[in-house]
Amino acid sequence: MTIEVWSWPTPNGHKVHIALEELELPYKVVPVNIGKGEQFRPEFLAITPNHRIPAIVDPEGPDGRRVELFESGAILIYLAEKSGRLMPSDPVERYKALQWLMFQMGGVGPMFGQYNHFAAYAPEKIPYATERYGNEVKRLHNVLEKRLSQSEYLAGKDYSIADIATFPWVRNPDRRDIDLAEYPAVKRWHDAIAARPAVQRGVAVLSENQRSGPMNDEERELLFGKTQYQRR
Repeated sequence: MTIEVWSWPTPNGHKVHIALEELELPYKVVPVNIGKGEQFRPEFLAITPNHRIPAIVDPEGPDGRRVELFESGAILIYLAEKSGRLMPSDPVERYKALQWLMFQMGGVGPMFGQYNHFAAYAPEKIPYATERYGNEVKRLHNVLEKRLSQSEYLAGKDYSIADIATFPWVRNPDRRDIDLAEYPAVKRWHDAIAARPAVQRGVAVLSENQRSGPMNDEERELLFGKTQYQRR
């Protein structure tokens, strides 16, 4: 059976696209154009009350039951467990993978995202915000550098969902004023993952819809304005 992936070409969307390509699971993409407000459509809200991409629908989940999931980290765990791949089987190593997955979910994603917002999308420049989040982006790169100078991949010797979760946020470092040459272990890891054919296919999903140029007022309102906060 084919997994439905409700998504858009963002780092969180790319996580799931890459995992599905790596696992060679059959899937079809249902585009959710977040710049046009499609994340607020009833059919999407029926899957995720959080109106954030990505979300999946697997008609053949555990025991043949239909599964609907949102939150990219939860989706990655589900796909790894469904396939028996991209997650260590050893219990201790499994928790290490989950640890680094949570590091991405709780740190890298939110902090990188906040920097991106204040540096690129905020209608007014707030030096305190860009400095605060810029420093946090650098701190998190330092954490990754320390780990990857000791380990080939985040969870250990094997590539896992922890790497898949983190890579889309580390790619395009110029958007966060980061020079990966200053983080050689991170660059080694980044380049190795970027060279994987499945990763290249994953980041190409919906790439024709990638935004180019500045955000317009309608997109800014839908993504950051009052529309976000309406009860649904």
